[in-house]
Amino acid sequence: MSERKHRTLWWKEALIVVVFYGIYSLVRNLFGSALVSGTQIPVEAFLNAMRVIRVERALGLYHEETIQDWFLPHVGIIEFFNVFYGTAHFFVTLGVFIALFVLRPAVFALWRNCLAAMTALAIIGFALFPLMPPRLLDAPCPPNGFGAECIRHELRNYNGAENFGFVDTIKEYGGPWAFDRGPGASISNQYAAMPSLHIGWATWCVFAMYPLARRRIIRIALLAYPLLTLATIVITGNHFWIDGLGGIAVFVVGYWIGARLHWWNERRLAGSEG
Repeated sequence: MSERKHRTLWWKEALIVVVFYGIYSLVRNLFGSALVSGTQIPVEAFLNAMRVIRVERALGLYHEETIQDWFLPHVGIIEFFNVFYGTAHFFVTLGVFIALFVLRPAVFALWRNCLAAMTALAIIGFALFPLMPPRLLDAPCPPNGFGAECIRHELRNYNGAENFGFVDTIKEYGGPWAFDRGPGASISNQYAAMPSLHIGWATWCVFAMYPLARRRIIRIALLAYPLLTLATIVITGNHFWIDGLGGIAVFVVGYWIGARLHWWNERRLAGSEG
């Protein structure tokens, strides 16, 4: 019996992407800032942020605010990072998805399954561990904002300083969209920080595309992409370092799940044709 070739249909894959991303957005936002209104205060998200900070301090890694301060005087660089944060993770991931479909059809299903699995795992993380990003630690509480300004005054034992010092760069300098007003405020989950899918998806892009990178400059660019993404999420105040580690963790587990689903399906289809 000849080896079975994996066959994919572009319209089927496009439909899967649209449906899955719609479900992902809906489920993610069920636990998001759209539910925080009136006097409902995101205490759990704030307390989880304090837990992350304590861990980072114990490891000597709590330097996000210092790193952000280095870049704040350079408005052009901040604006670049704001745009990169709001666009690259979606468009680069979509571009890699299409490239895999065209250029690596034999393993396309494996990487598609991996992407779906890791995104589903992230949804579980958002639900079980809502996390207030650094940019909201000094922001007003609902209903005028989504931050923790009122919480930290009531729970001073979680923070000895008067404020955390982070800047919401998208709010202050602008970006593709705003999170504190308009559609971004009503449909986004501003506490969906752990794990960081920006890092998870960037890691997925590197491993999925690296076999196609023949030139050294392309390989360097691929390897630099997650590092640039990590710098972006920290400098814009959207994530802690540990959120990035969470993104890598969901990639690893997502790949394991995606690979086994792929191999199981390959064996199932091969058996049906035998």
